[in-house]
Amino acid sequence: MTTNGDTRSSSPYEPPVDFEHITVKNEDTPDECVIVPRRASEKQLTTAWIVALEGSFVDLGTMR
Repeated sequence: MTTNGDTRSSSPYEPPVDFEHITVKNEDTPDECVIVPRRASEKQLTTAWIVALEGSFVDLGTMR
């Protein structure tokens, strides 16, 4: 499992986006990208997350 990415906005007109993503490498199923609030409590993490399966997300660097 890897974590990376600073998703905070650099624009003074937008509030910072305070999320982080975790890439889950799976052996028998597609990899997953999990997006969670950066400062969430353990209780919040059980309900405040988004998961995208491999193929439905791309590397930010390649899209710029």
